[in-house]
Amino acid sequence: MLDRQFSVEIRTPEKLVYQGEVKSIRASGTNGPFQVLTGHIPFLTTIESGELIVEDHHGIRSMATSNGVFEVLRDGVTVLVESAEWSDEIDTLRAEEALQHAREQLKSQLPSMDYILAELALARAVARLKVAKSSR
Repeated sequence: MLDRQFSVEIRTPEKLVYQGEVKSIRASGTNGPFQVLTGHIPFLTTIESGELIVEDHHGIRSMATSNGVFEVLRDGVTVLVESAEWSDEIDTLRAEEALQHAREQLKSQLPSMDYILAELALARAVARLKVAKSSR
């Protein structure tokens, strides 16, 4: 069977995180997890903080991403997220500290606290820890 591939770009506001040909890509969509293979119909969706899994010539690799947009076109996939880290780049100690800080913020219920930002920080920390621990 012929191994067909398609182009993928993963970007944050700061940089191009990944660009290459893949066999598949999986993400945590707002409406649930999904996978894209060659020839998938075009669509646009939002993704939530979670694990993004890329299968390319390096094998199967995962990264933690924050919320963002995932677009499938006939010529490839573009993923735009606030943050993205390959599993081997994640500092687990820093992620655990961020998780604890986000939990403390949510418990404090201070009037000046932005609950949405605190919840996003919590989700990002949970995703980073999950991806880091699953790759070890």
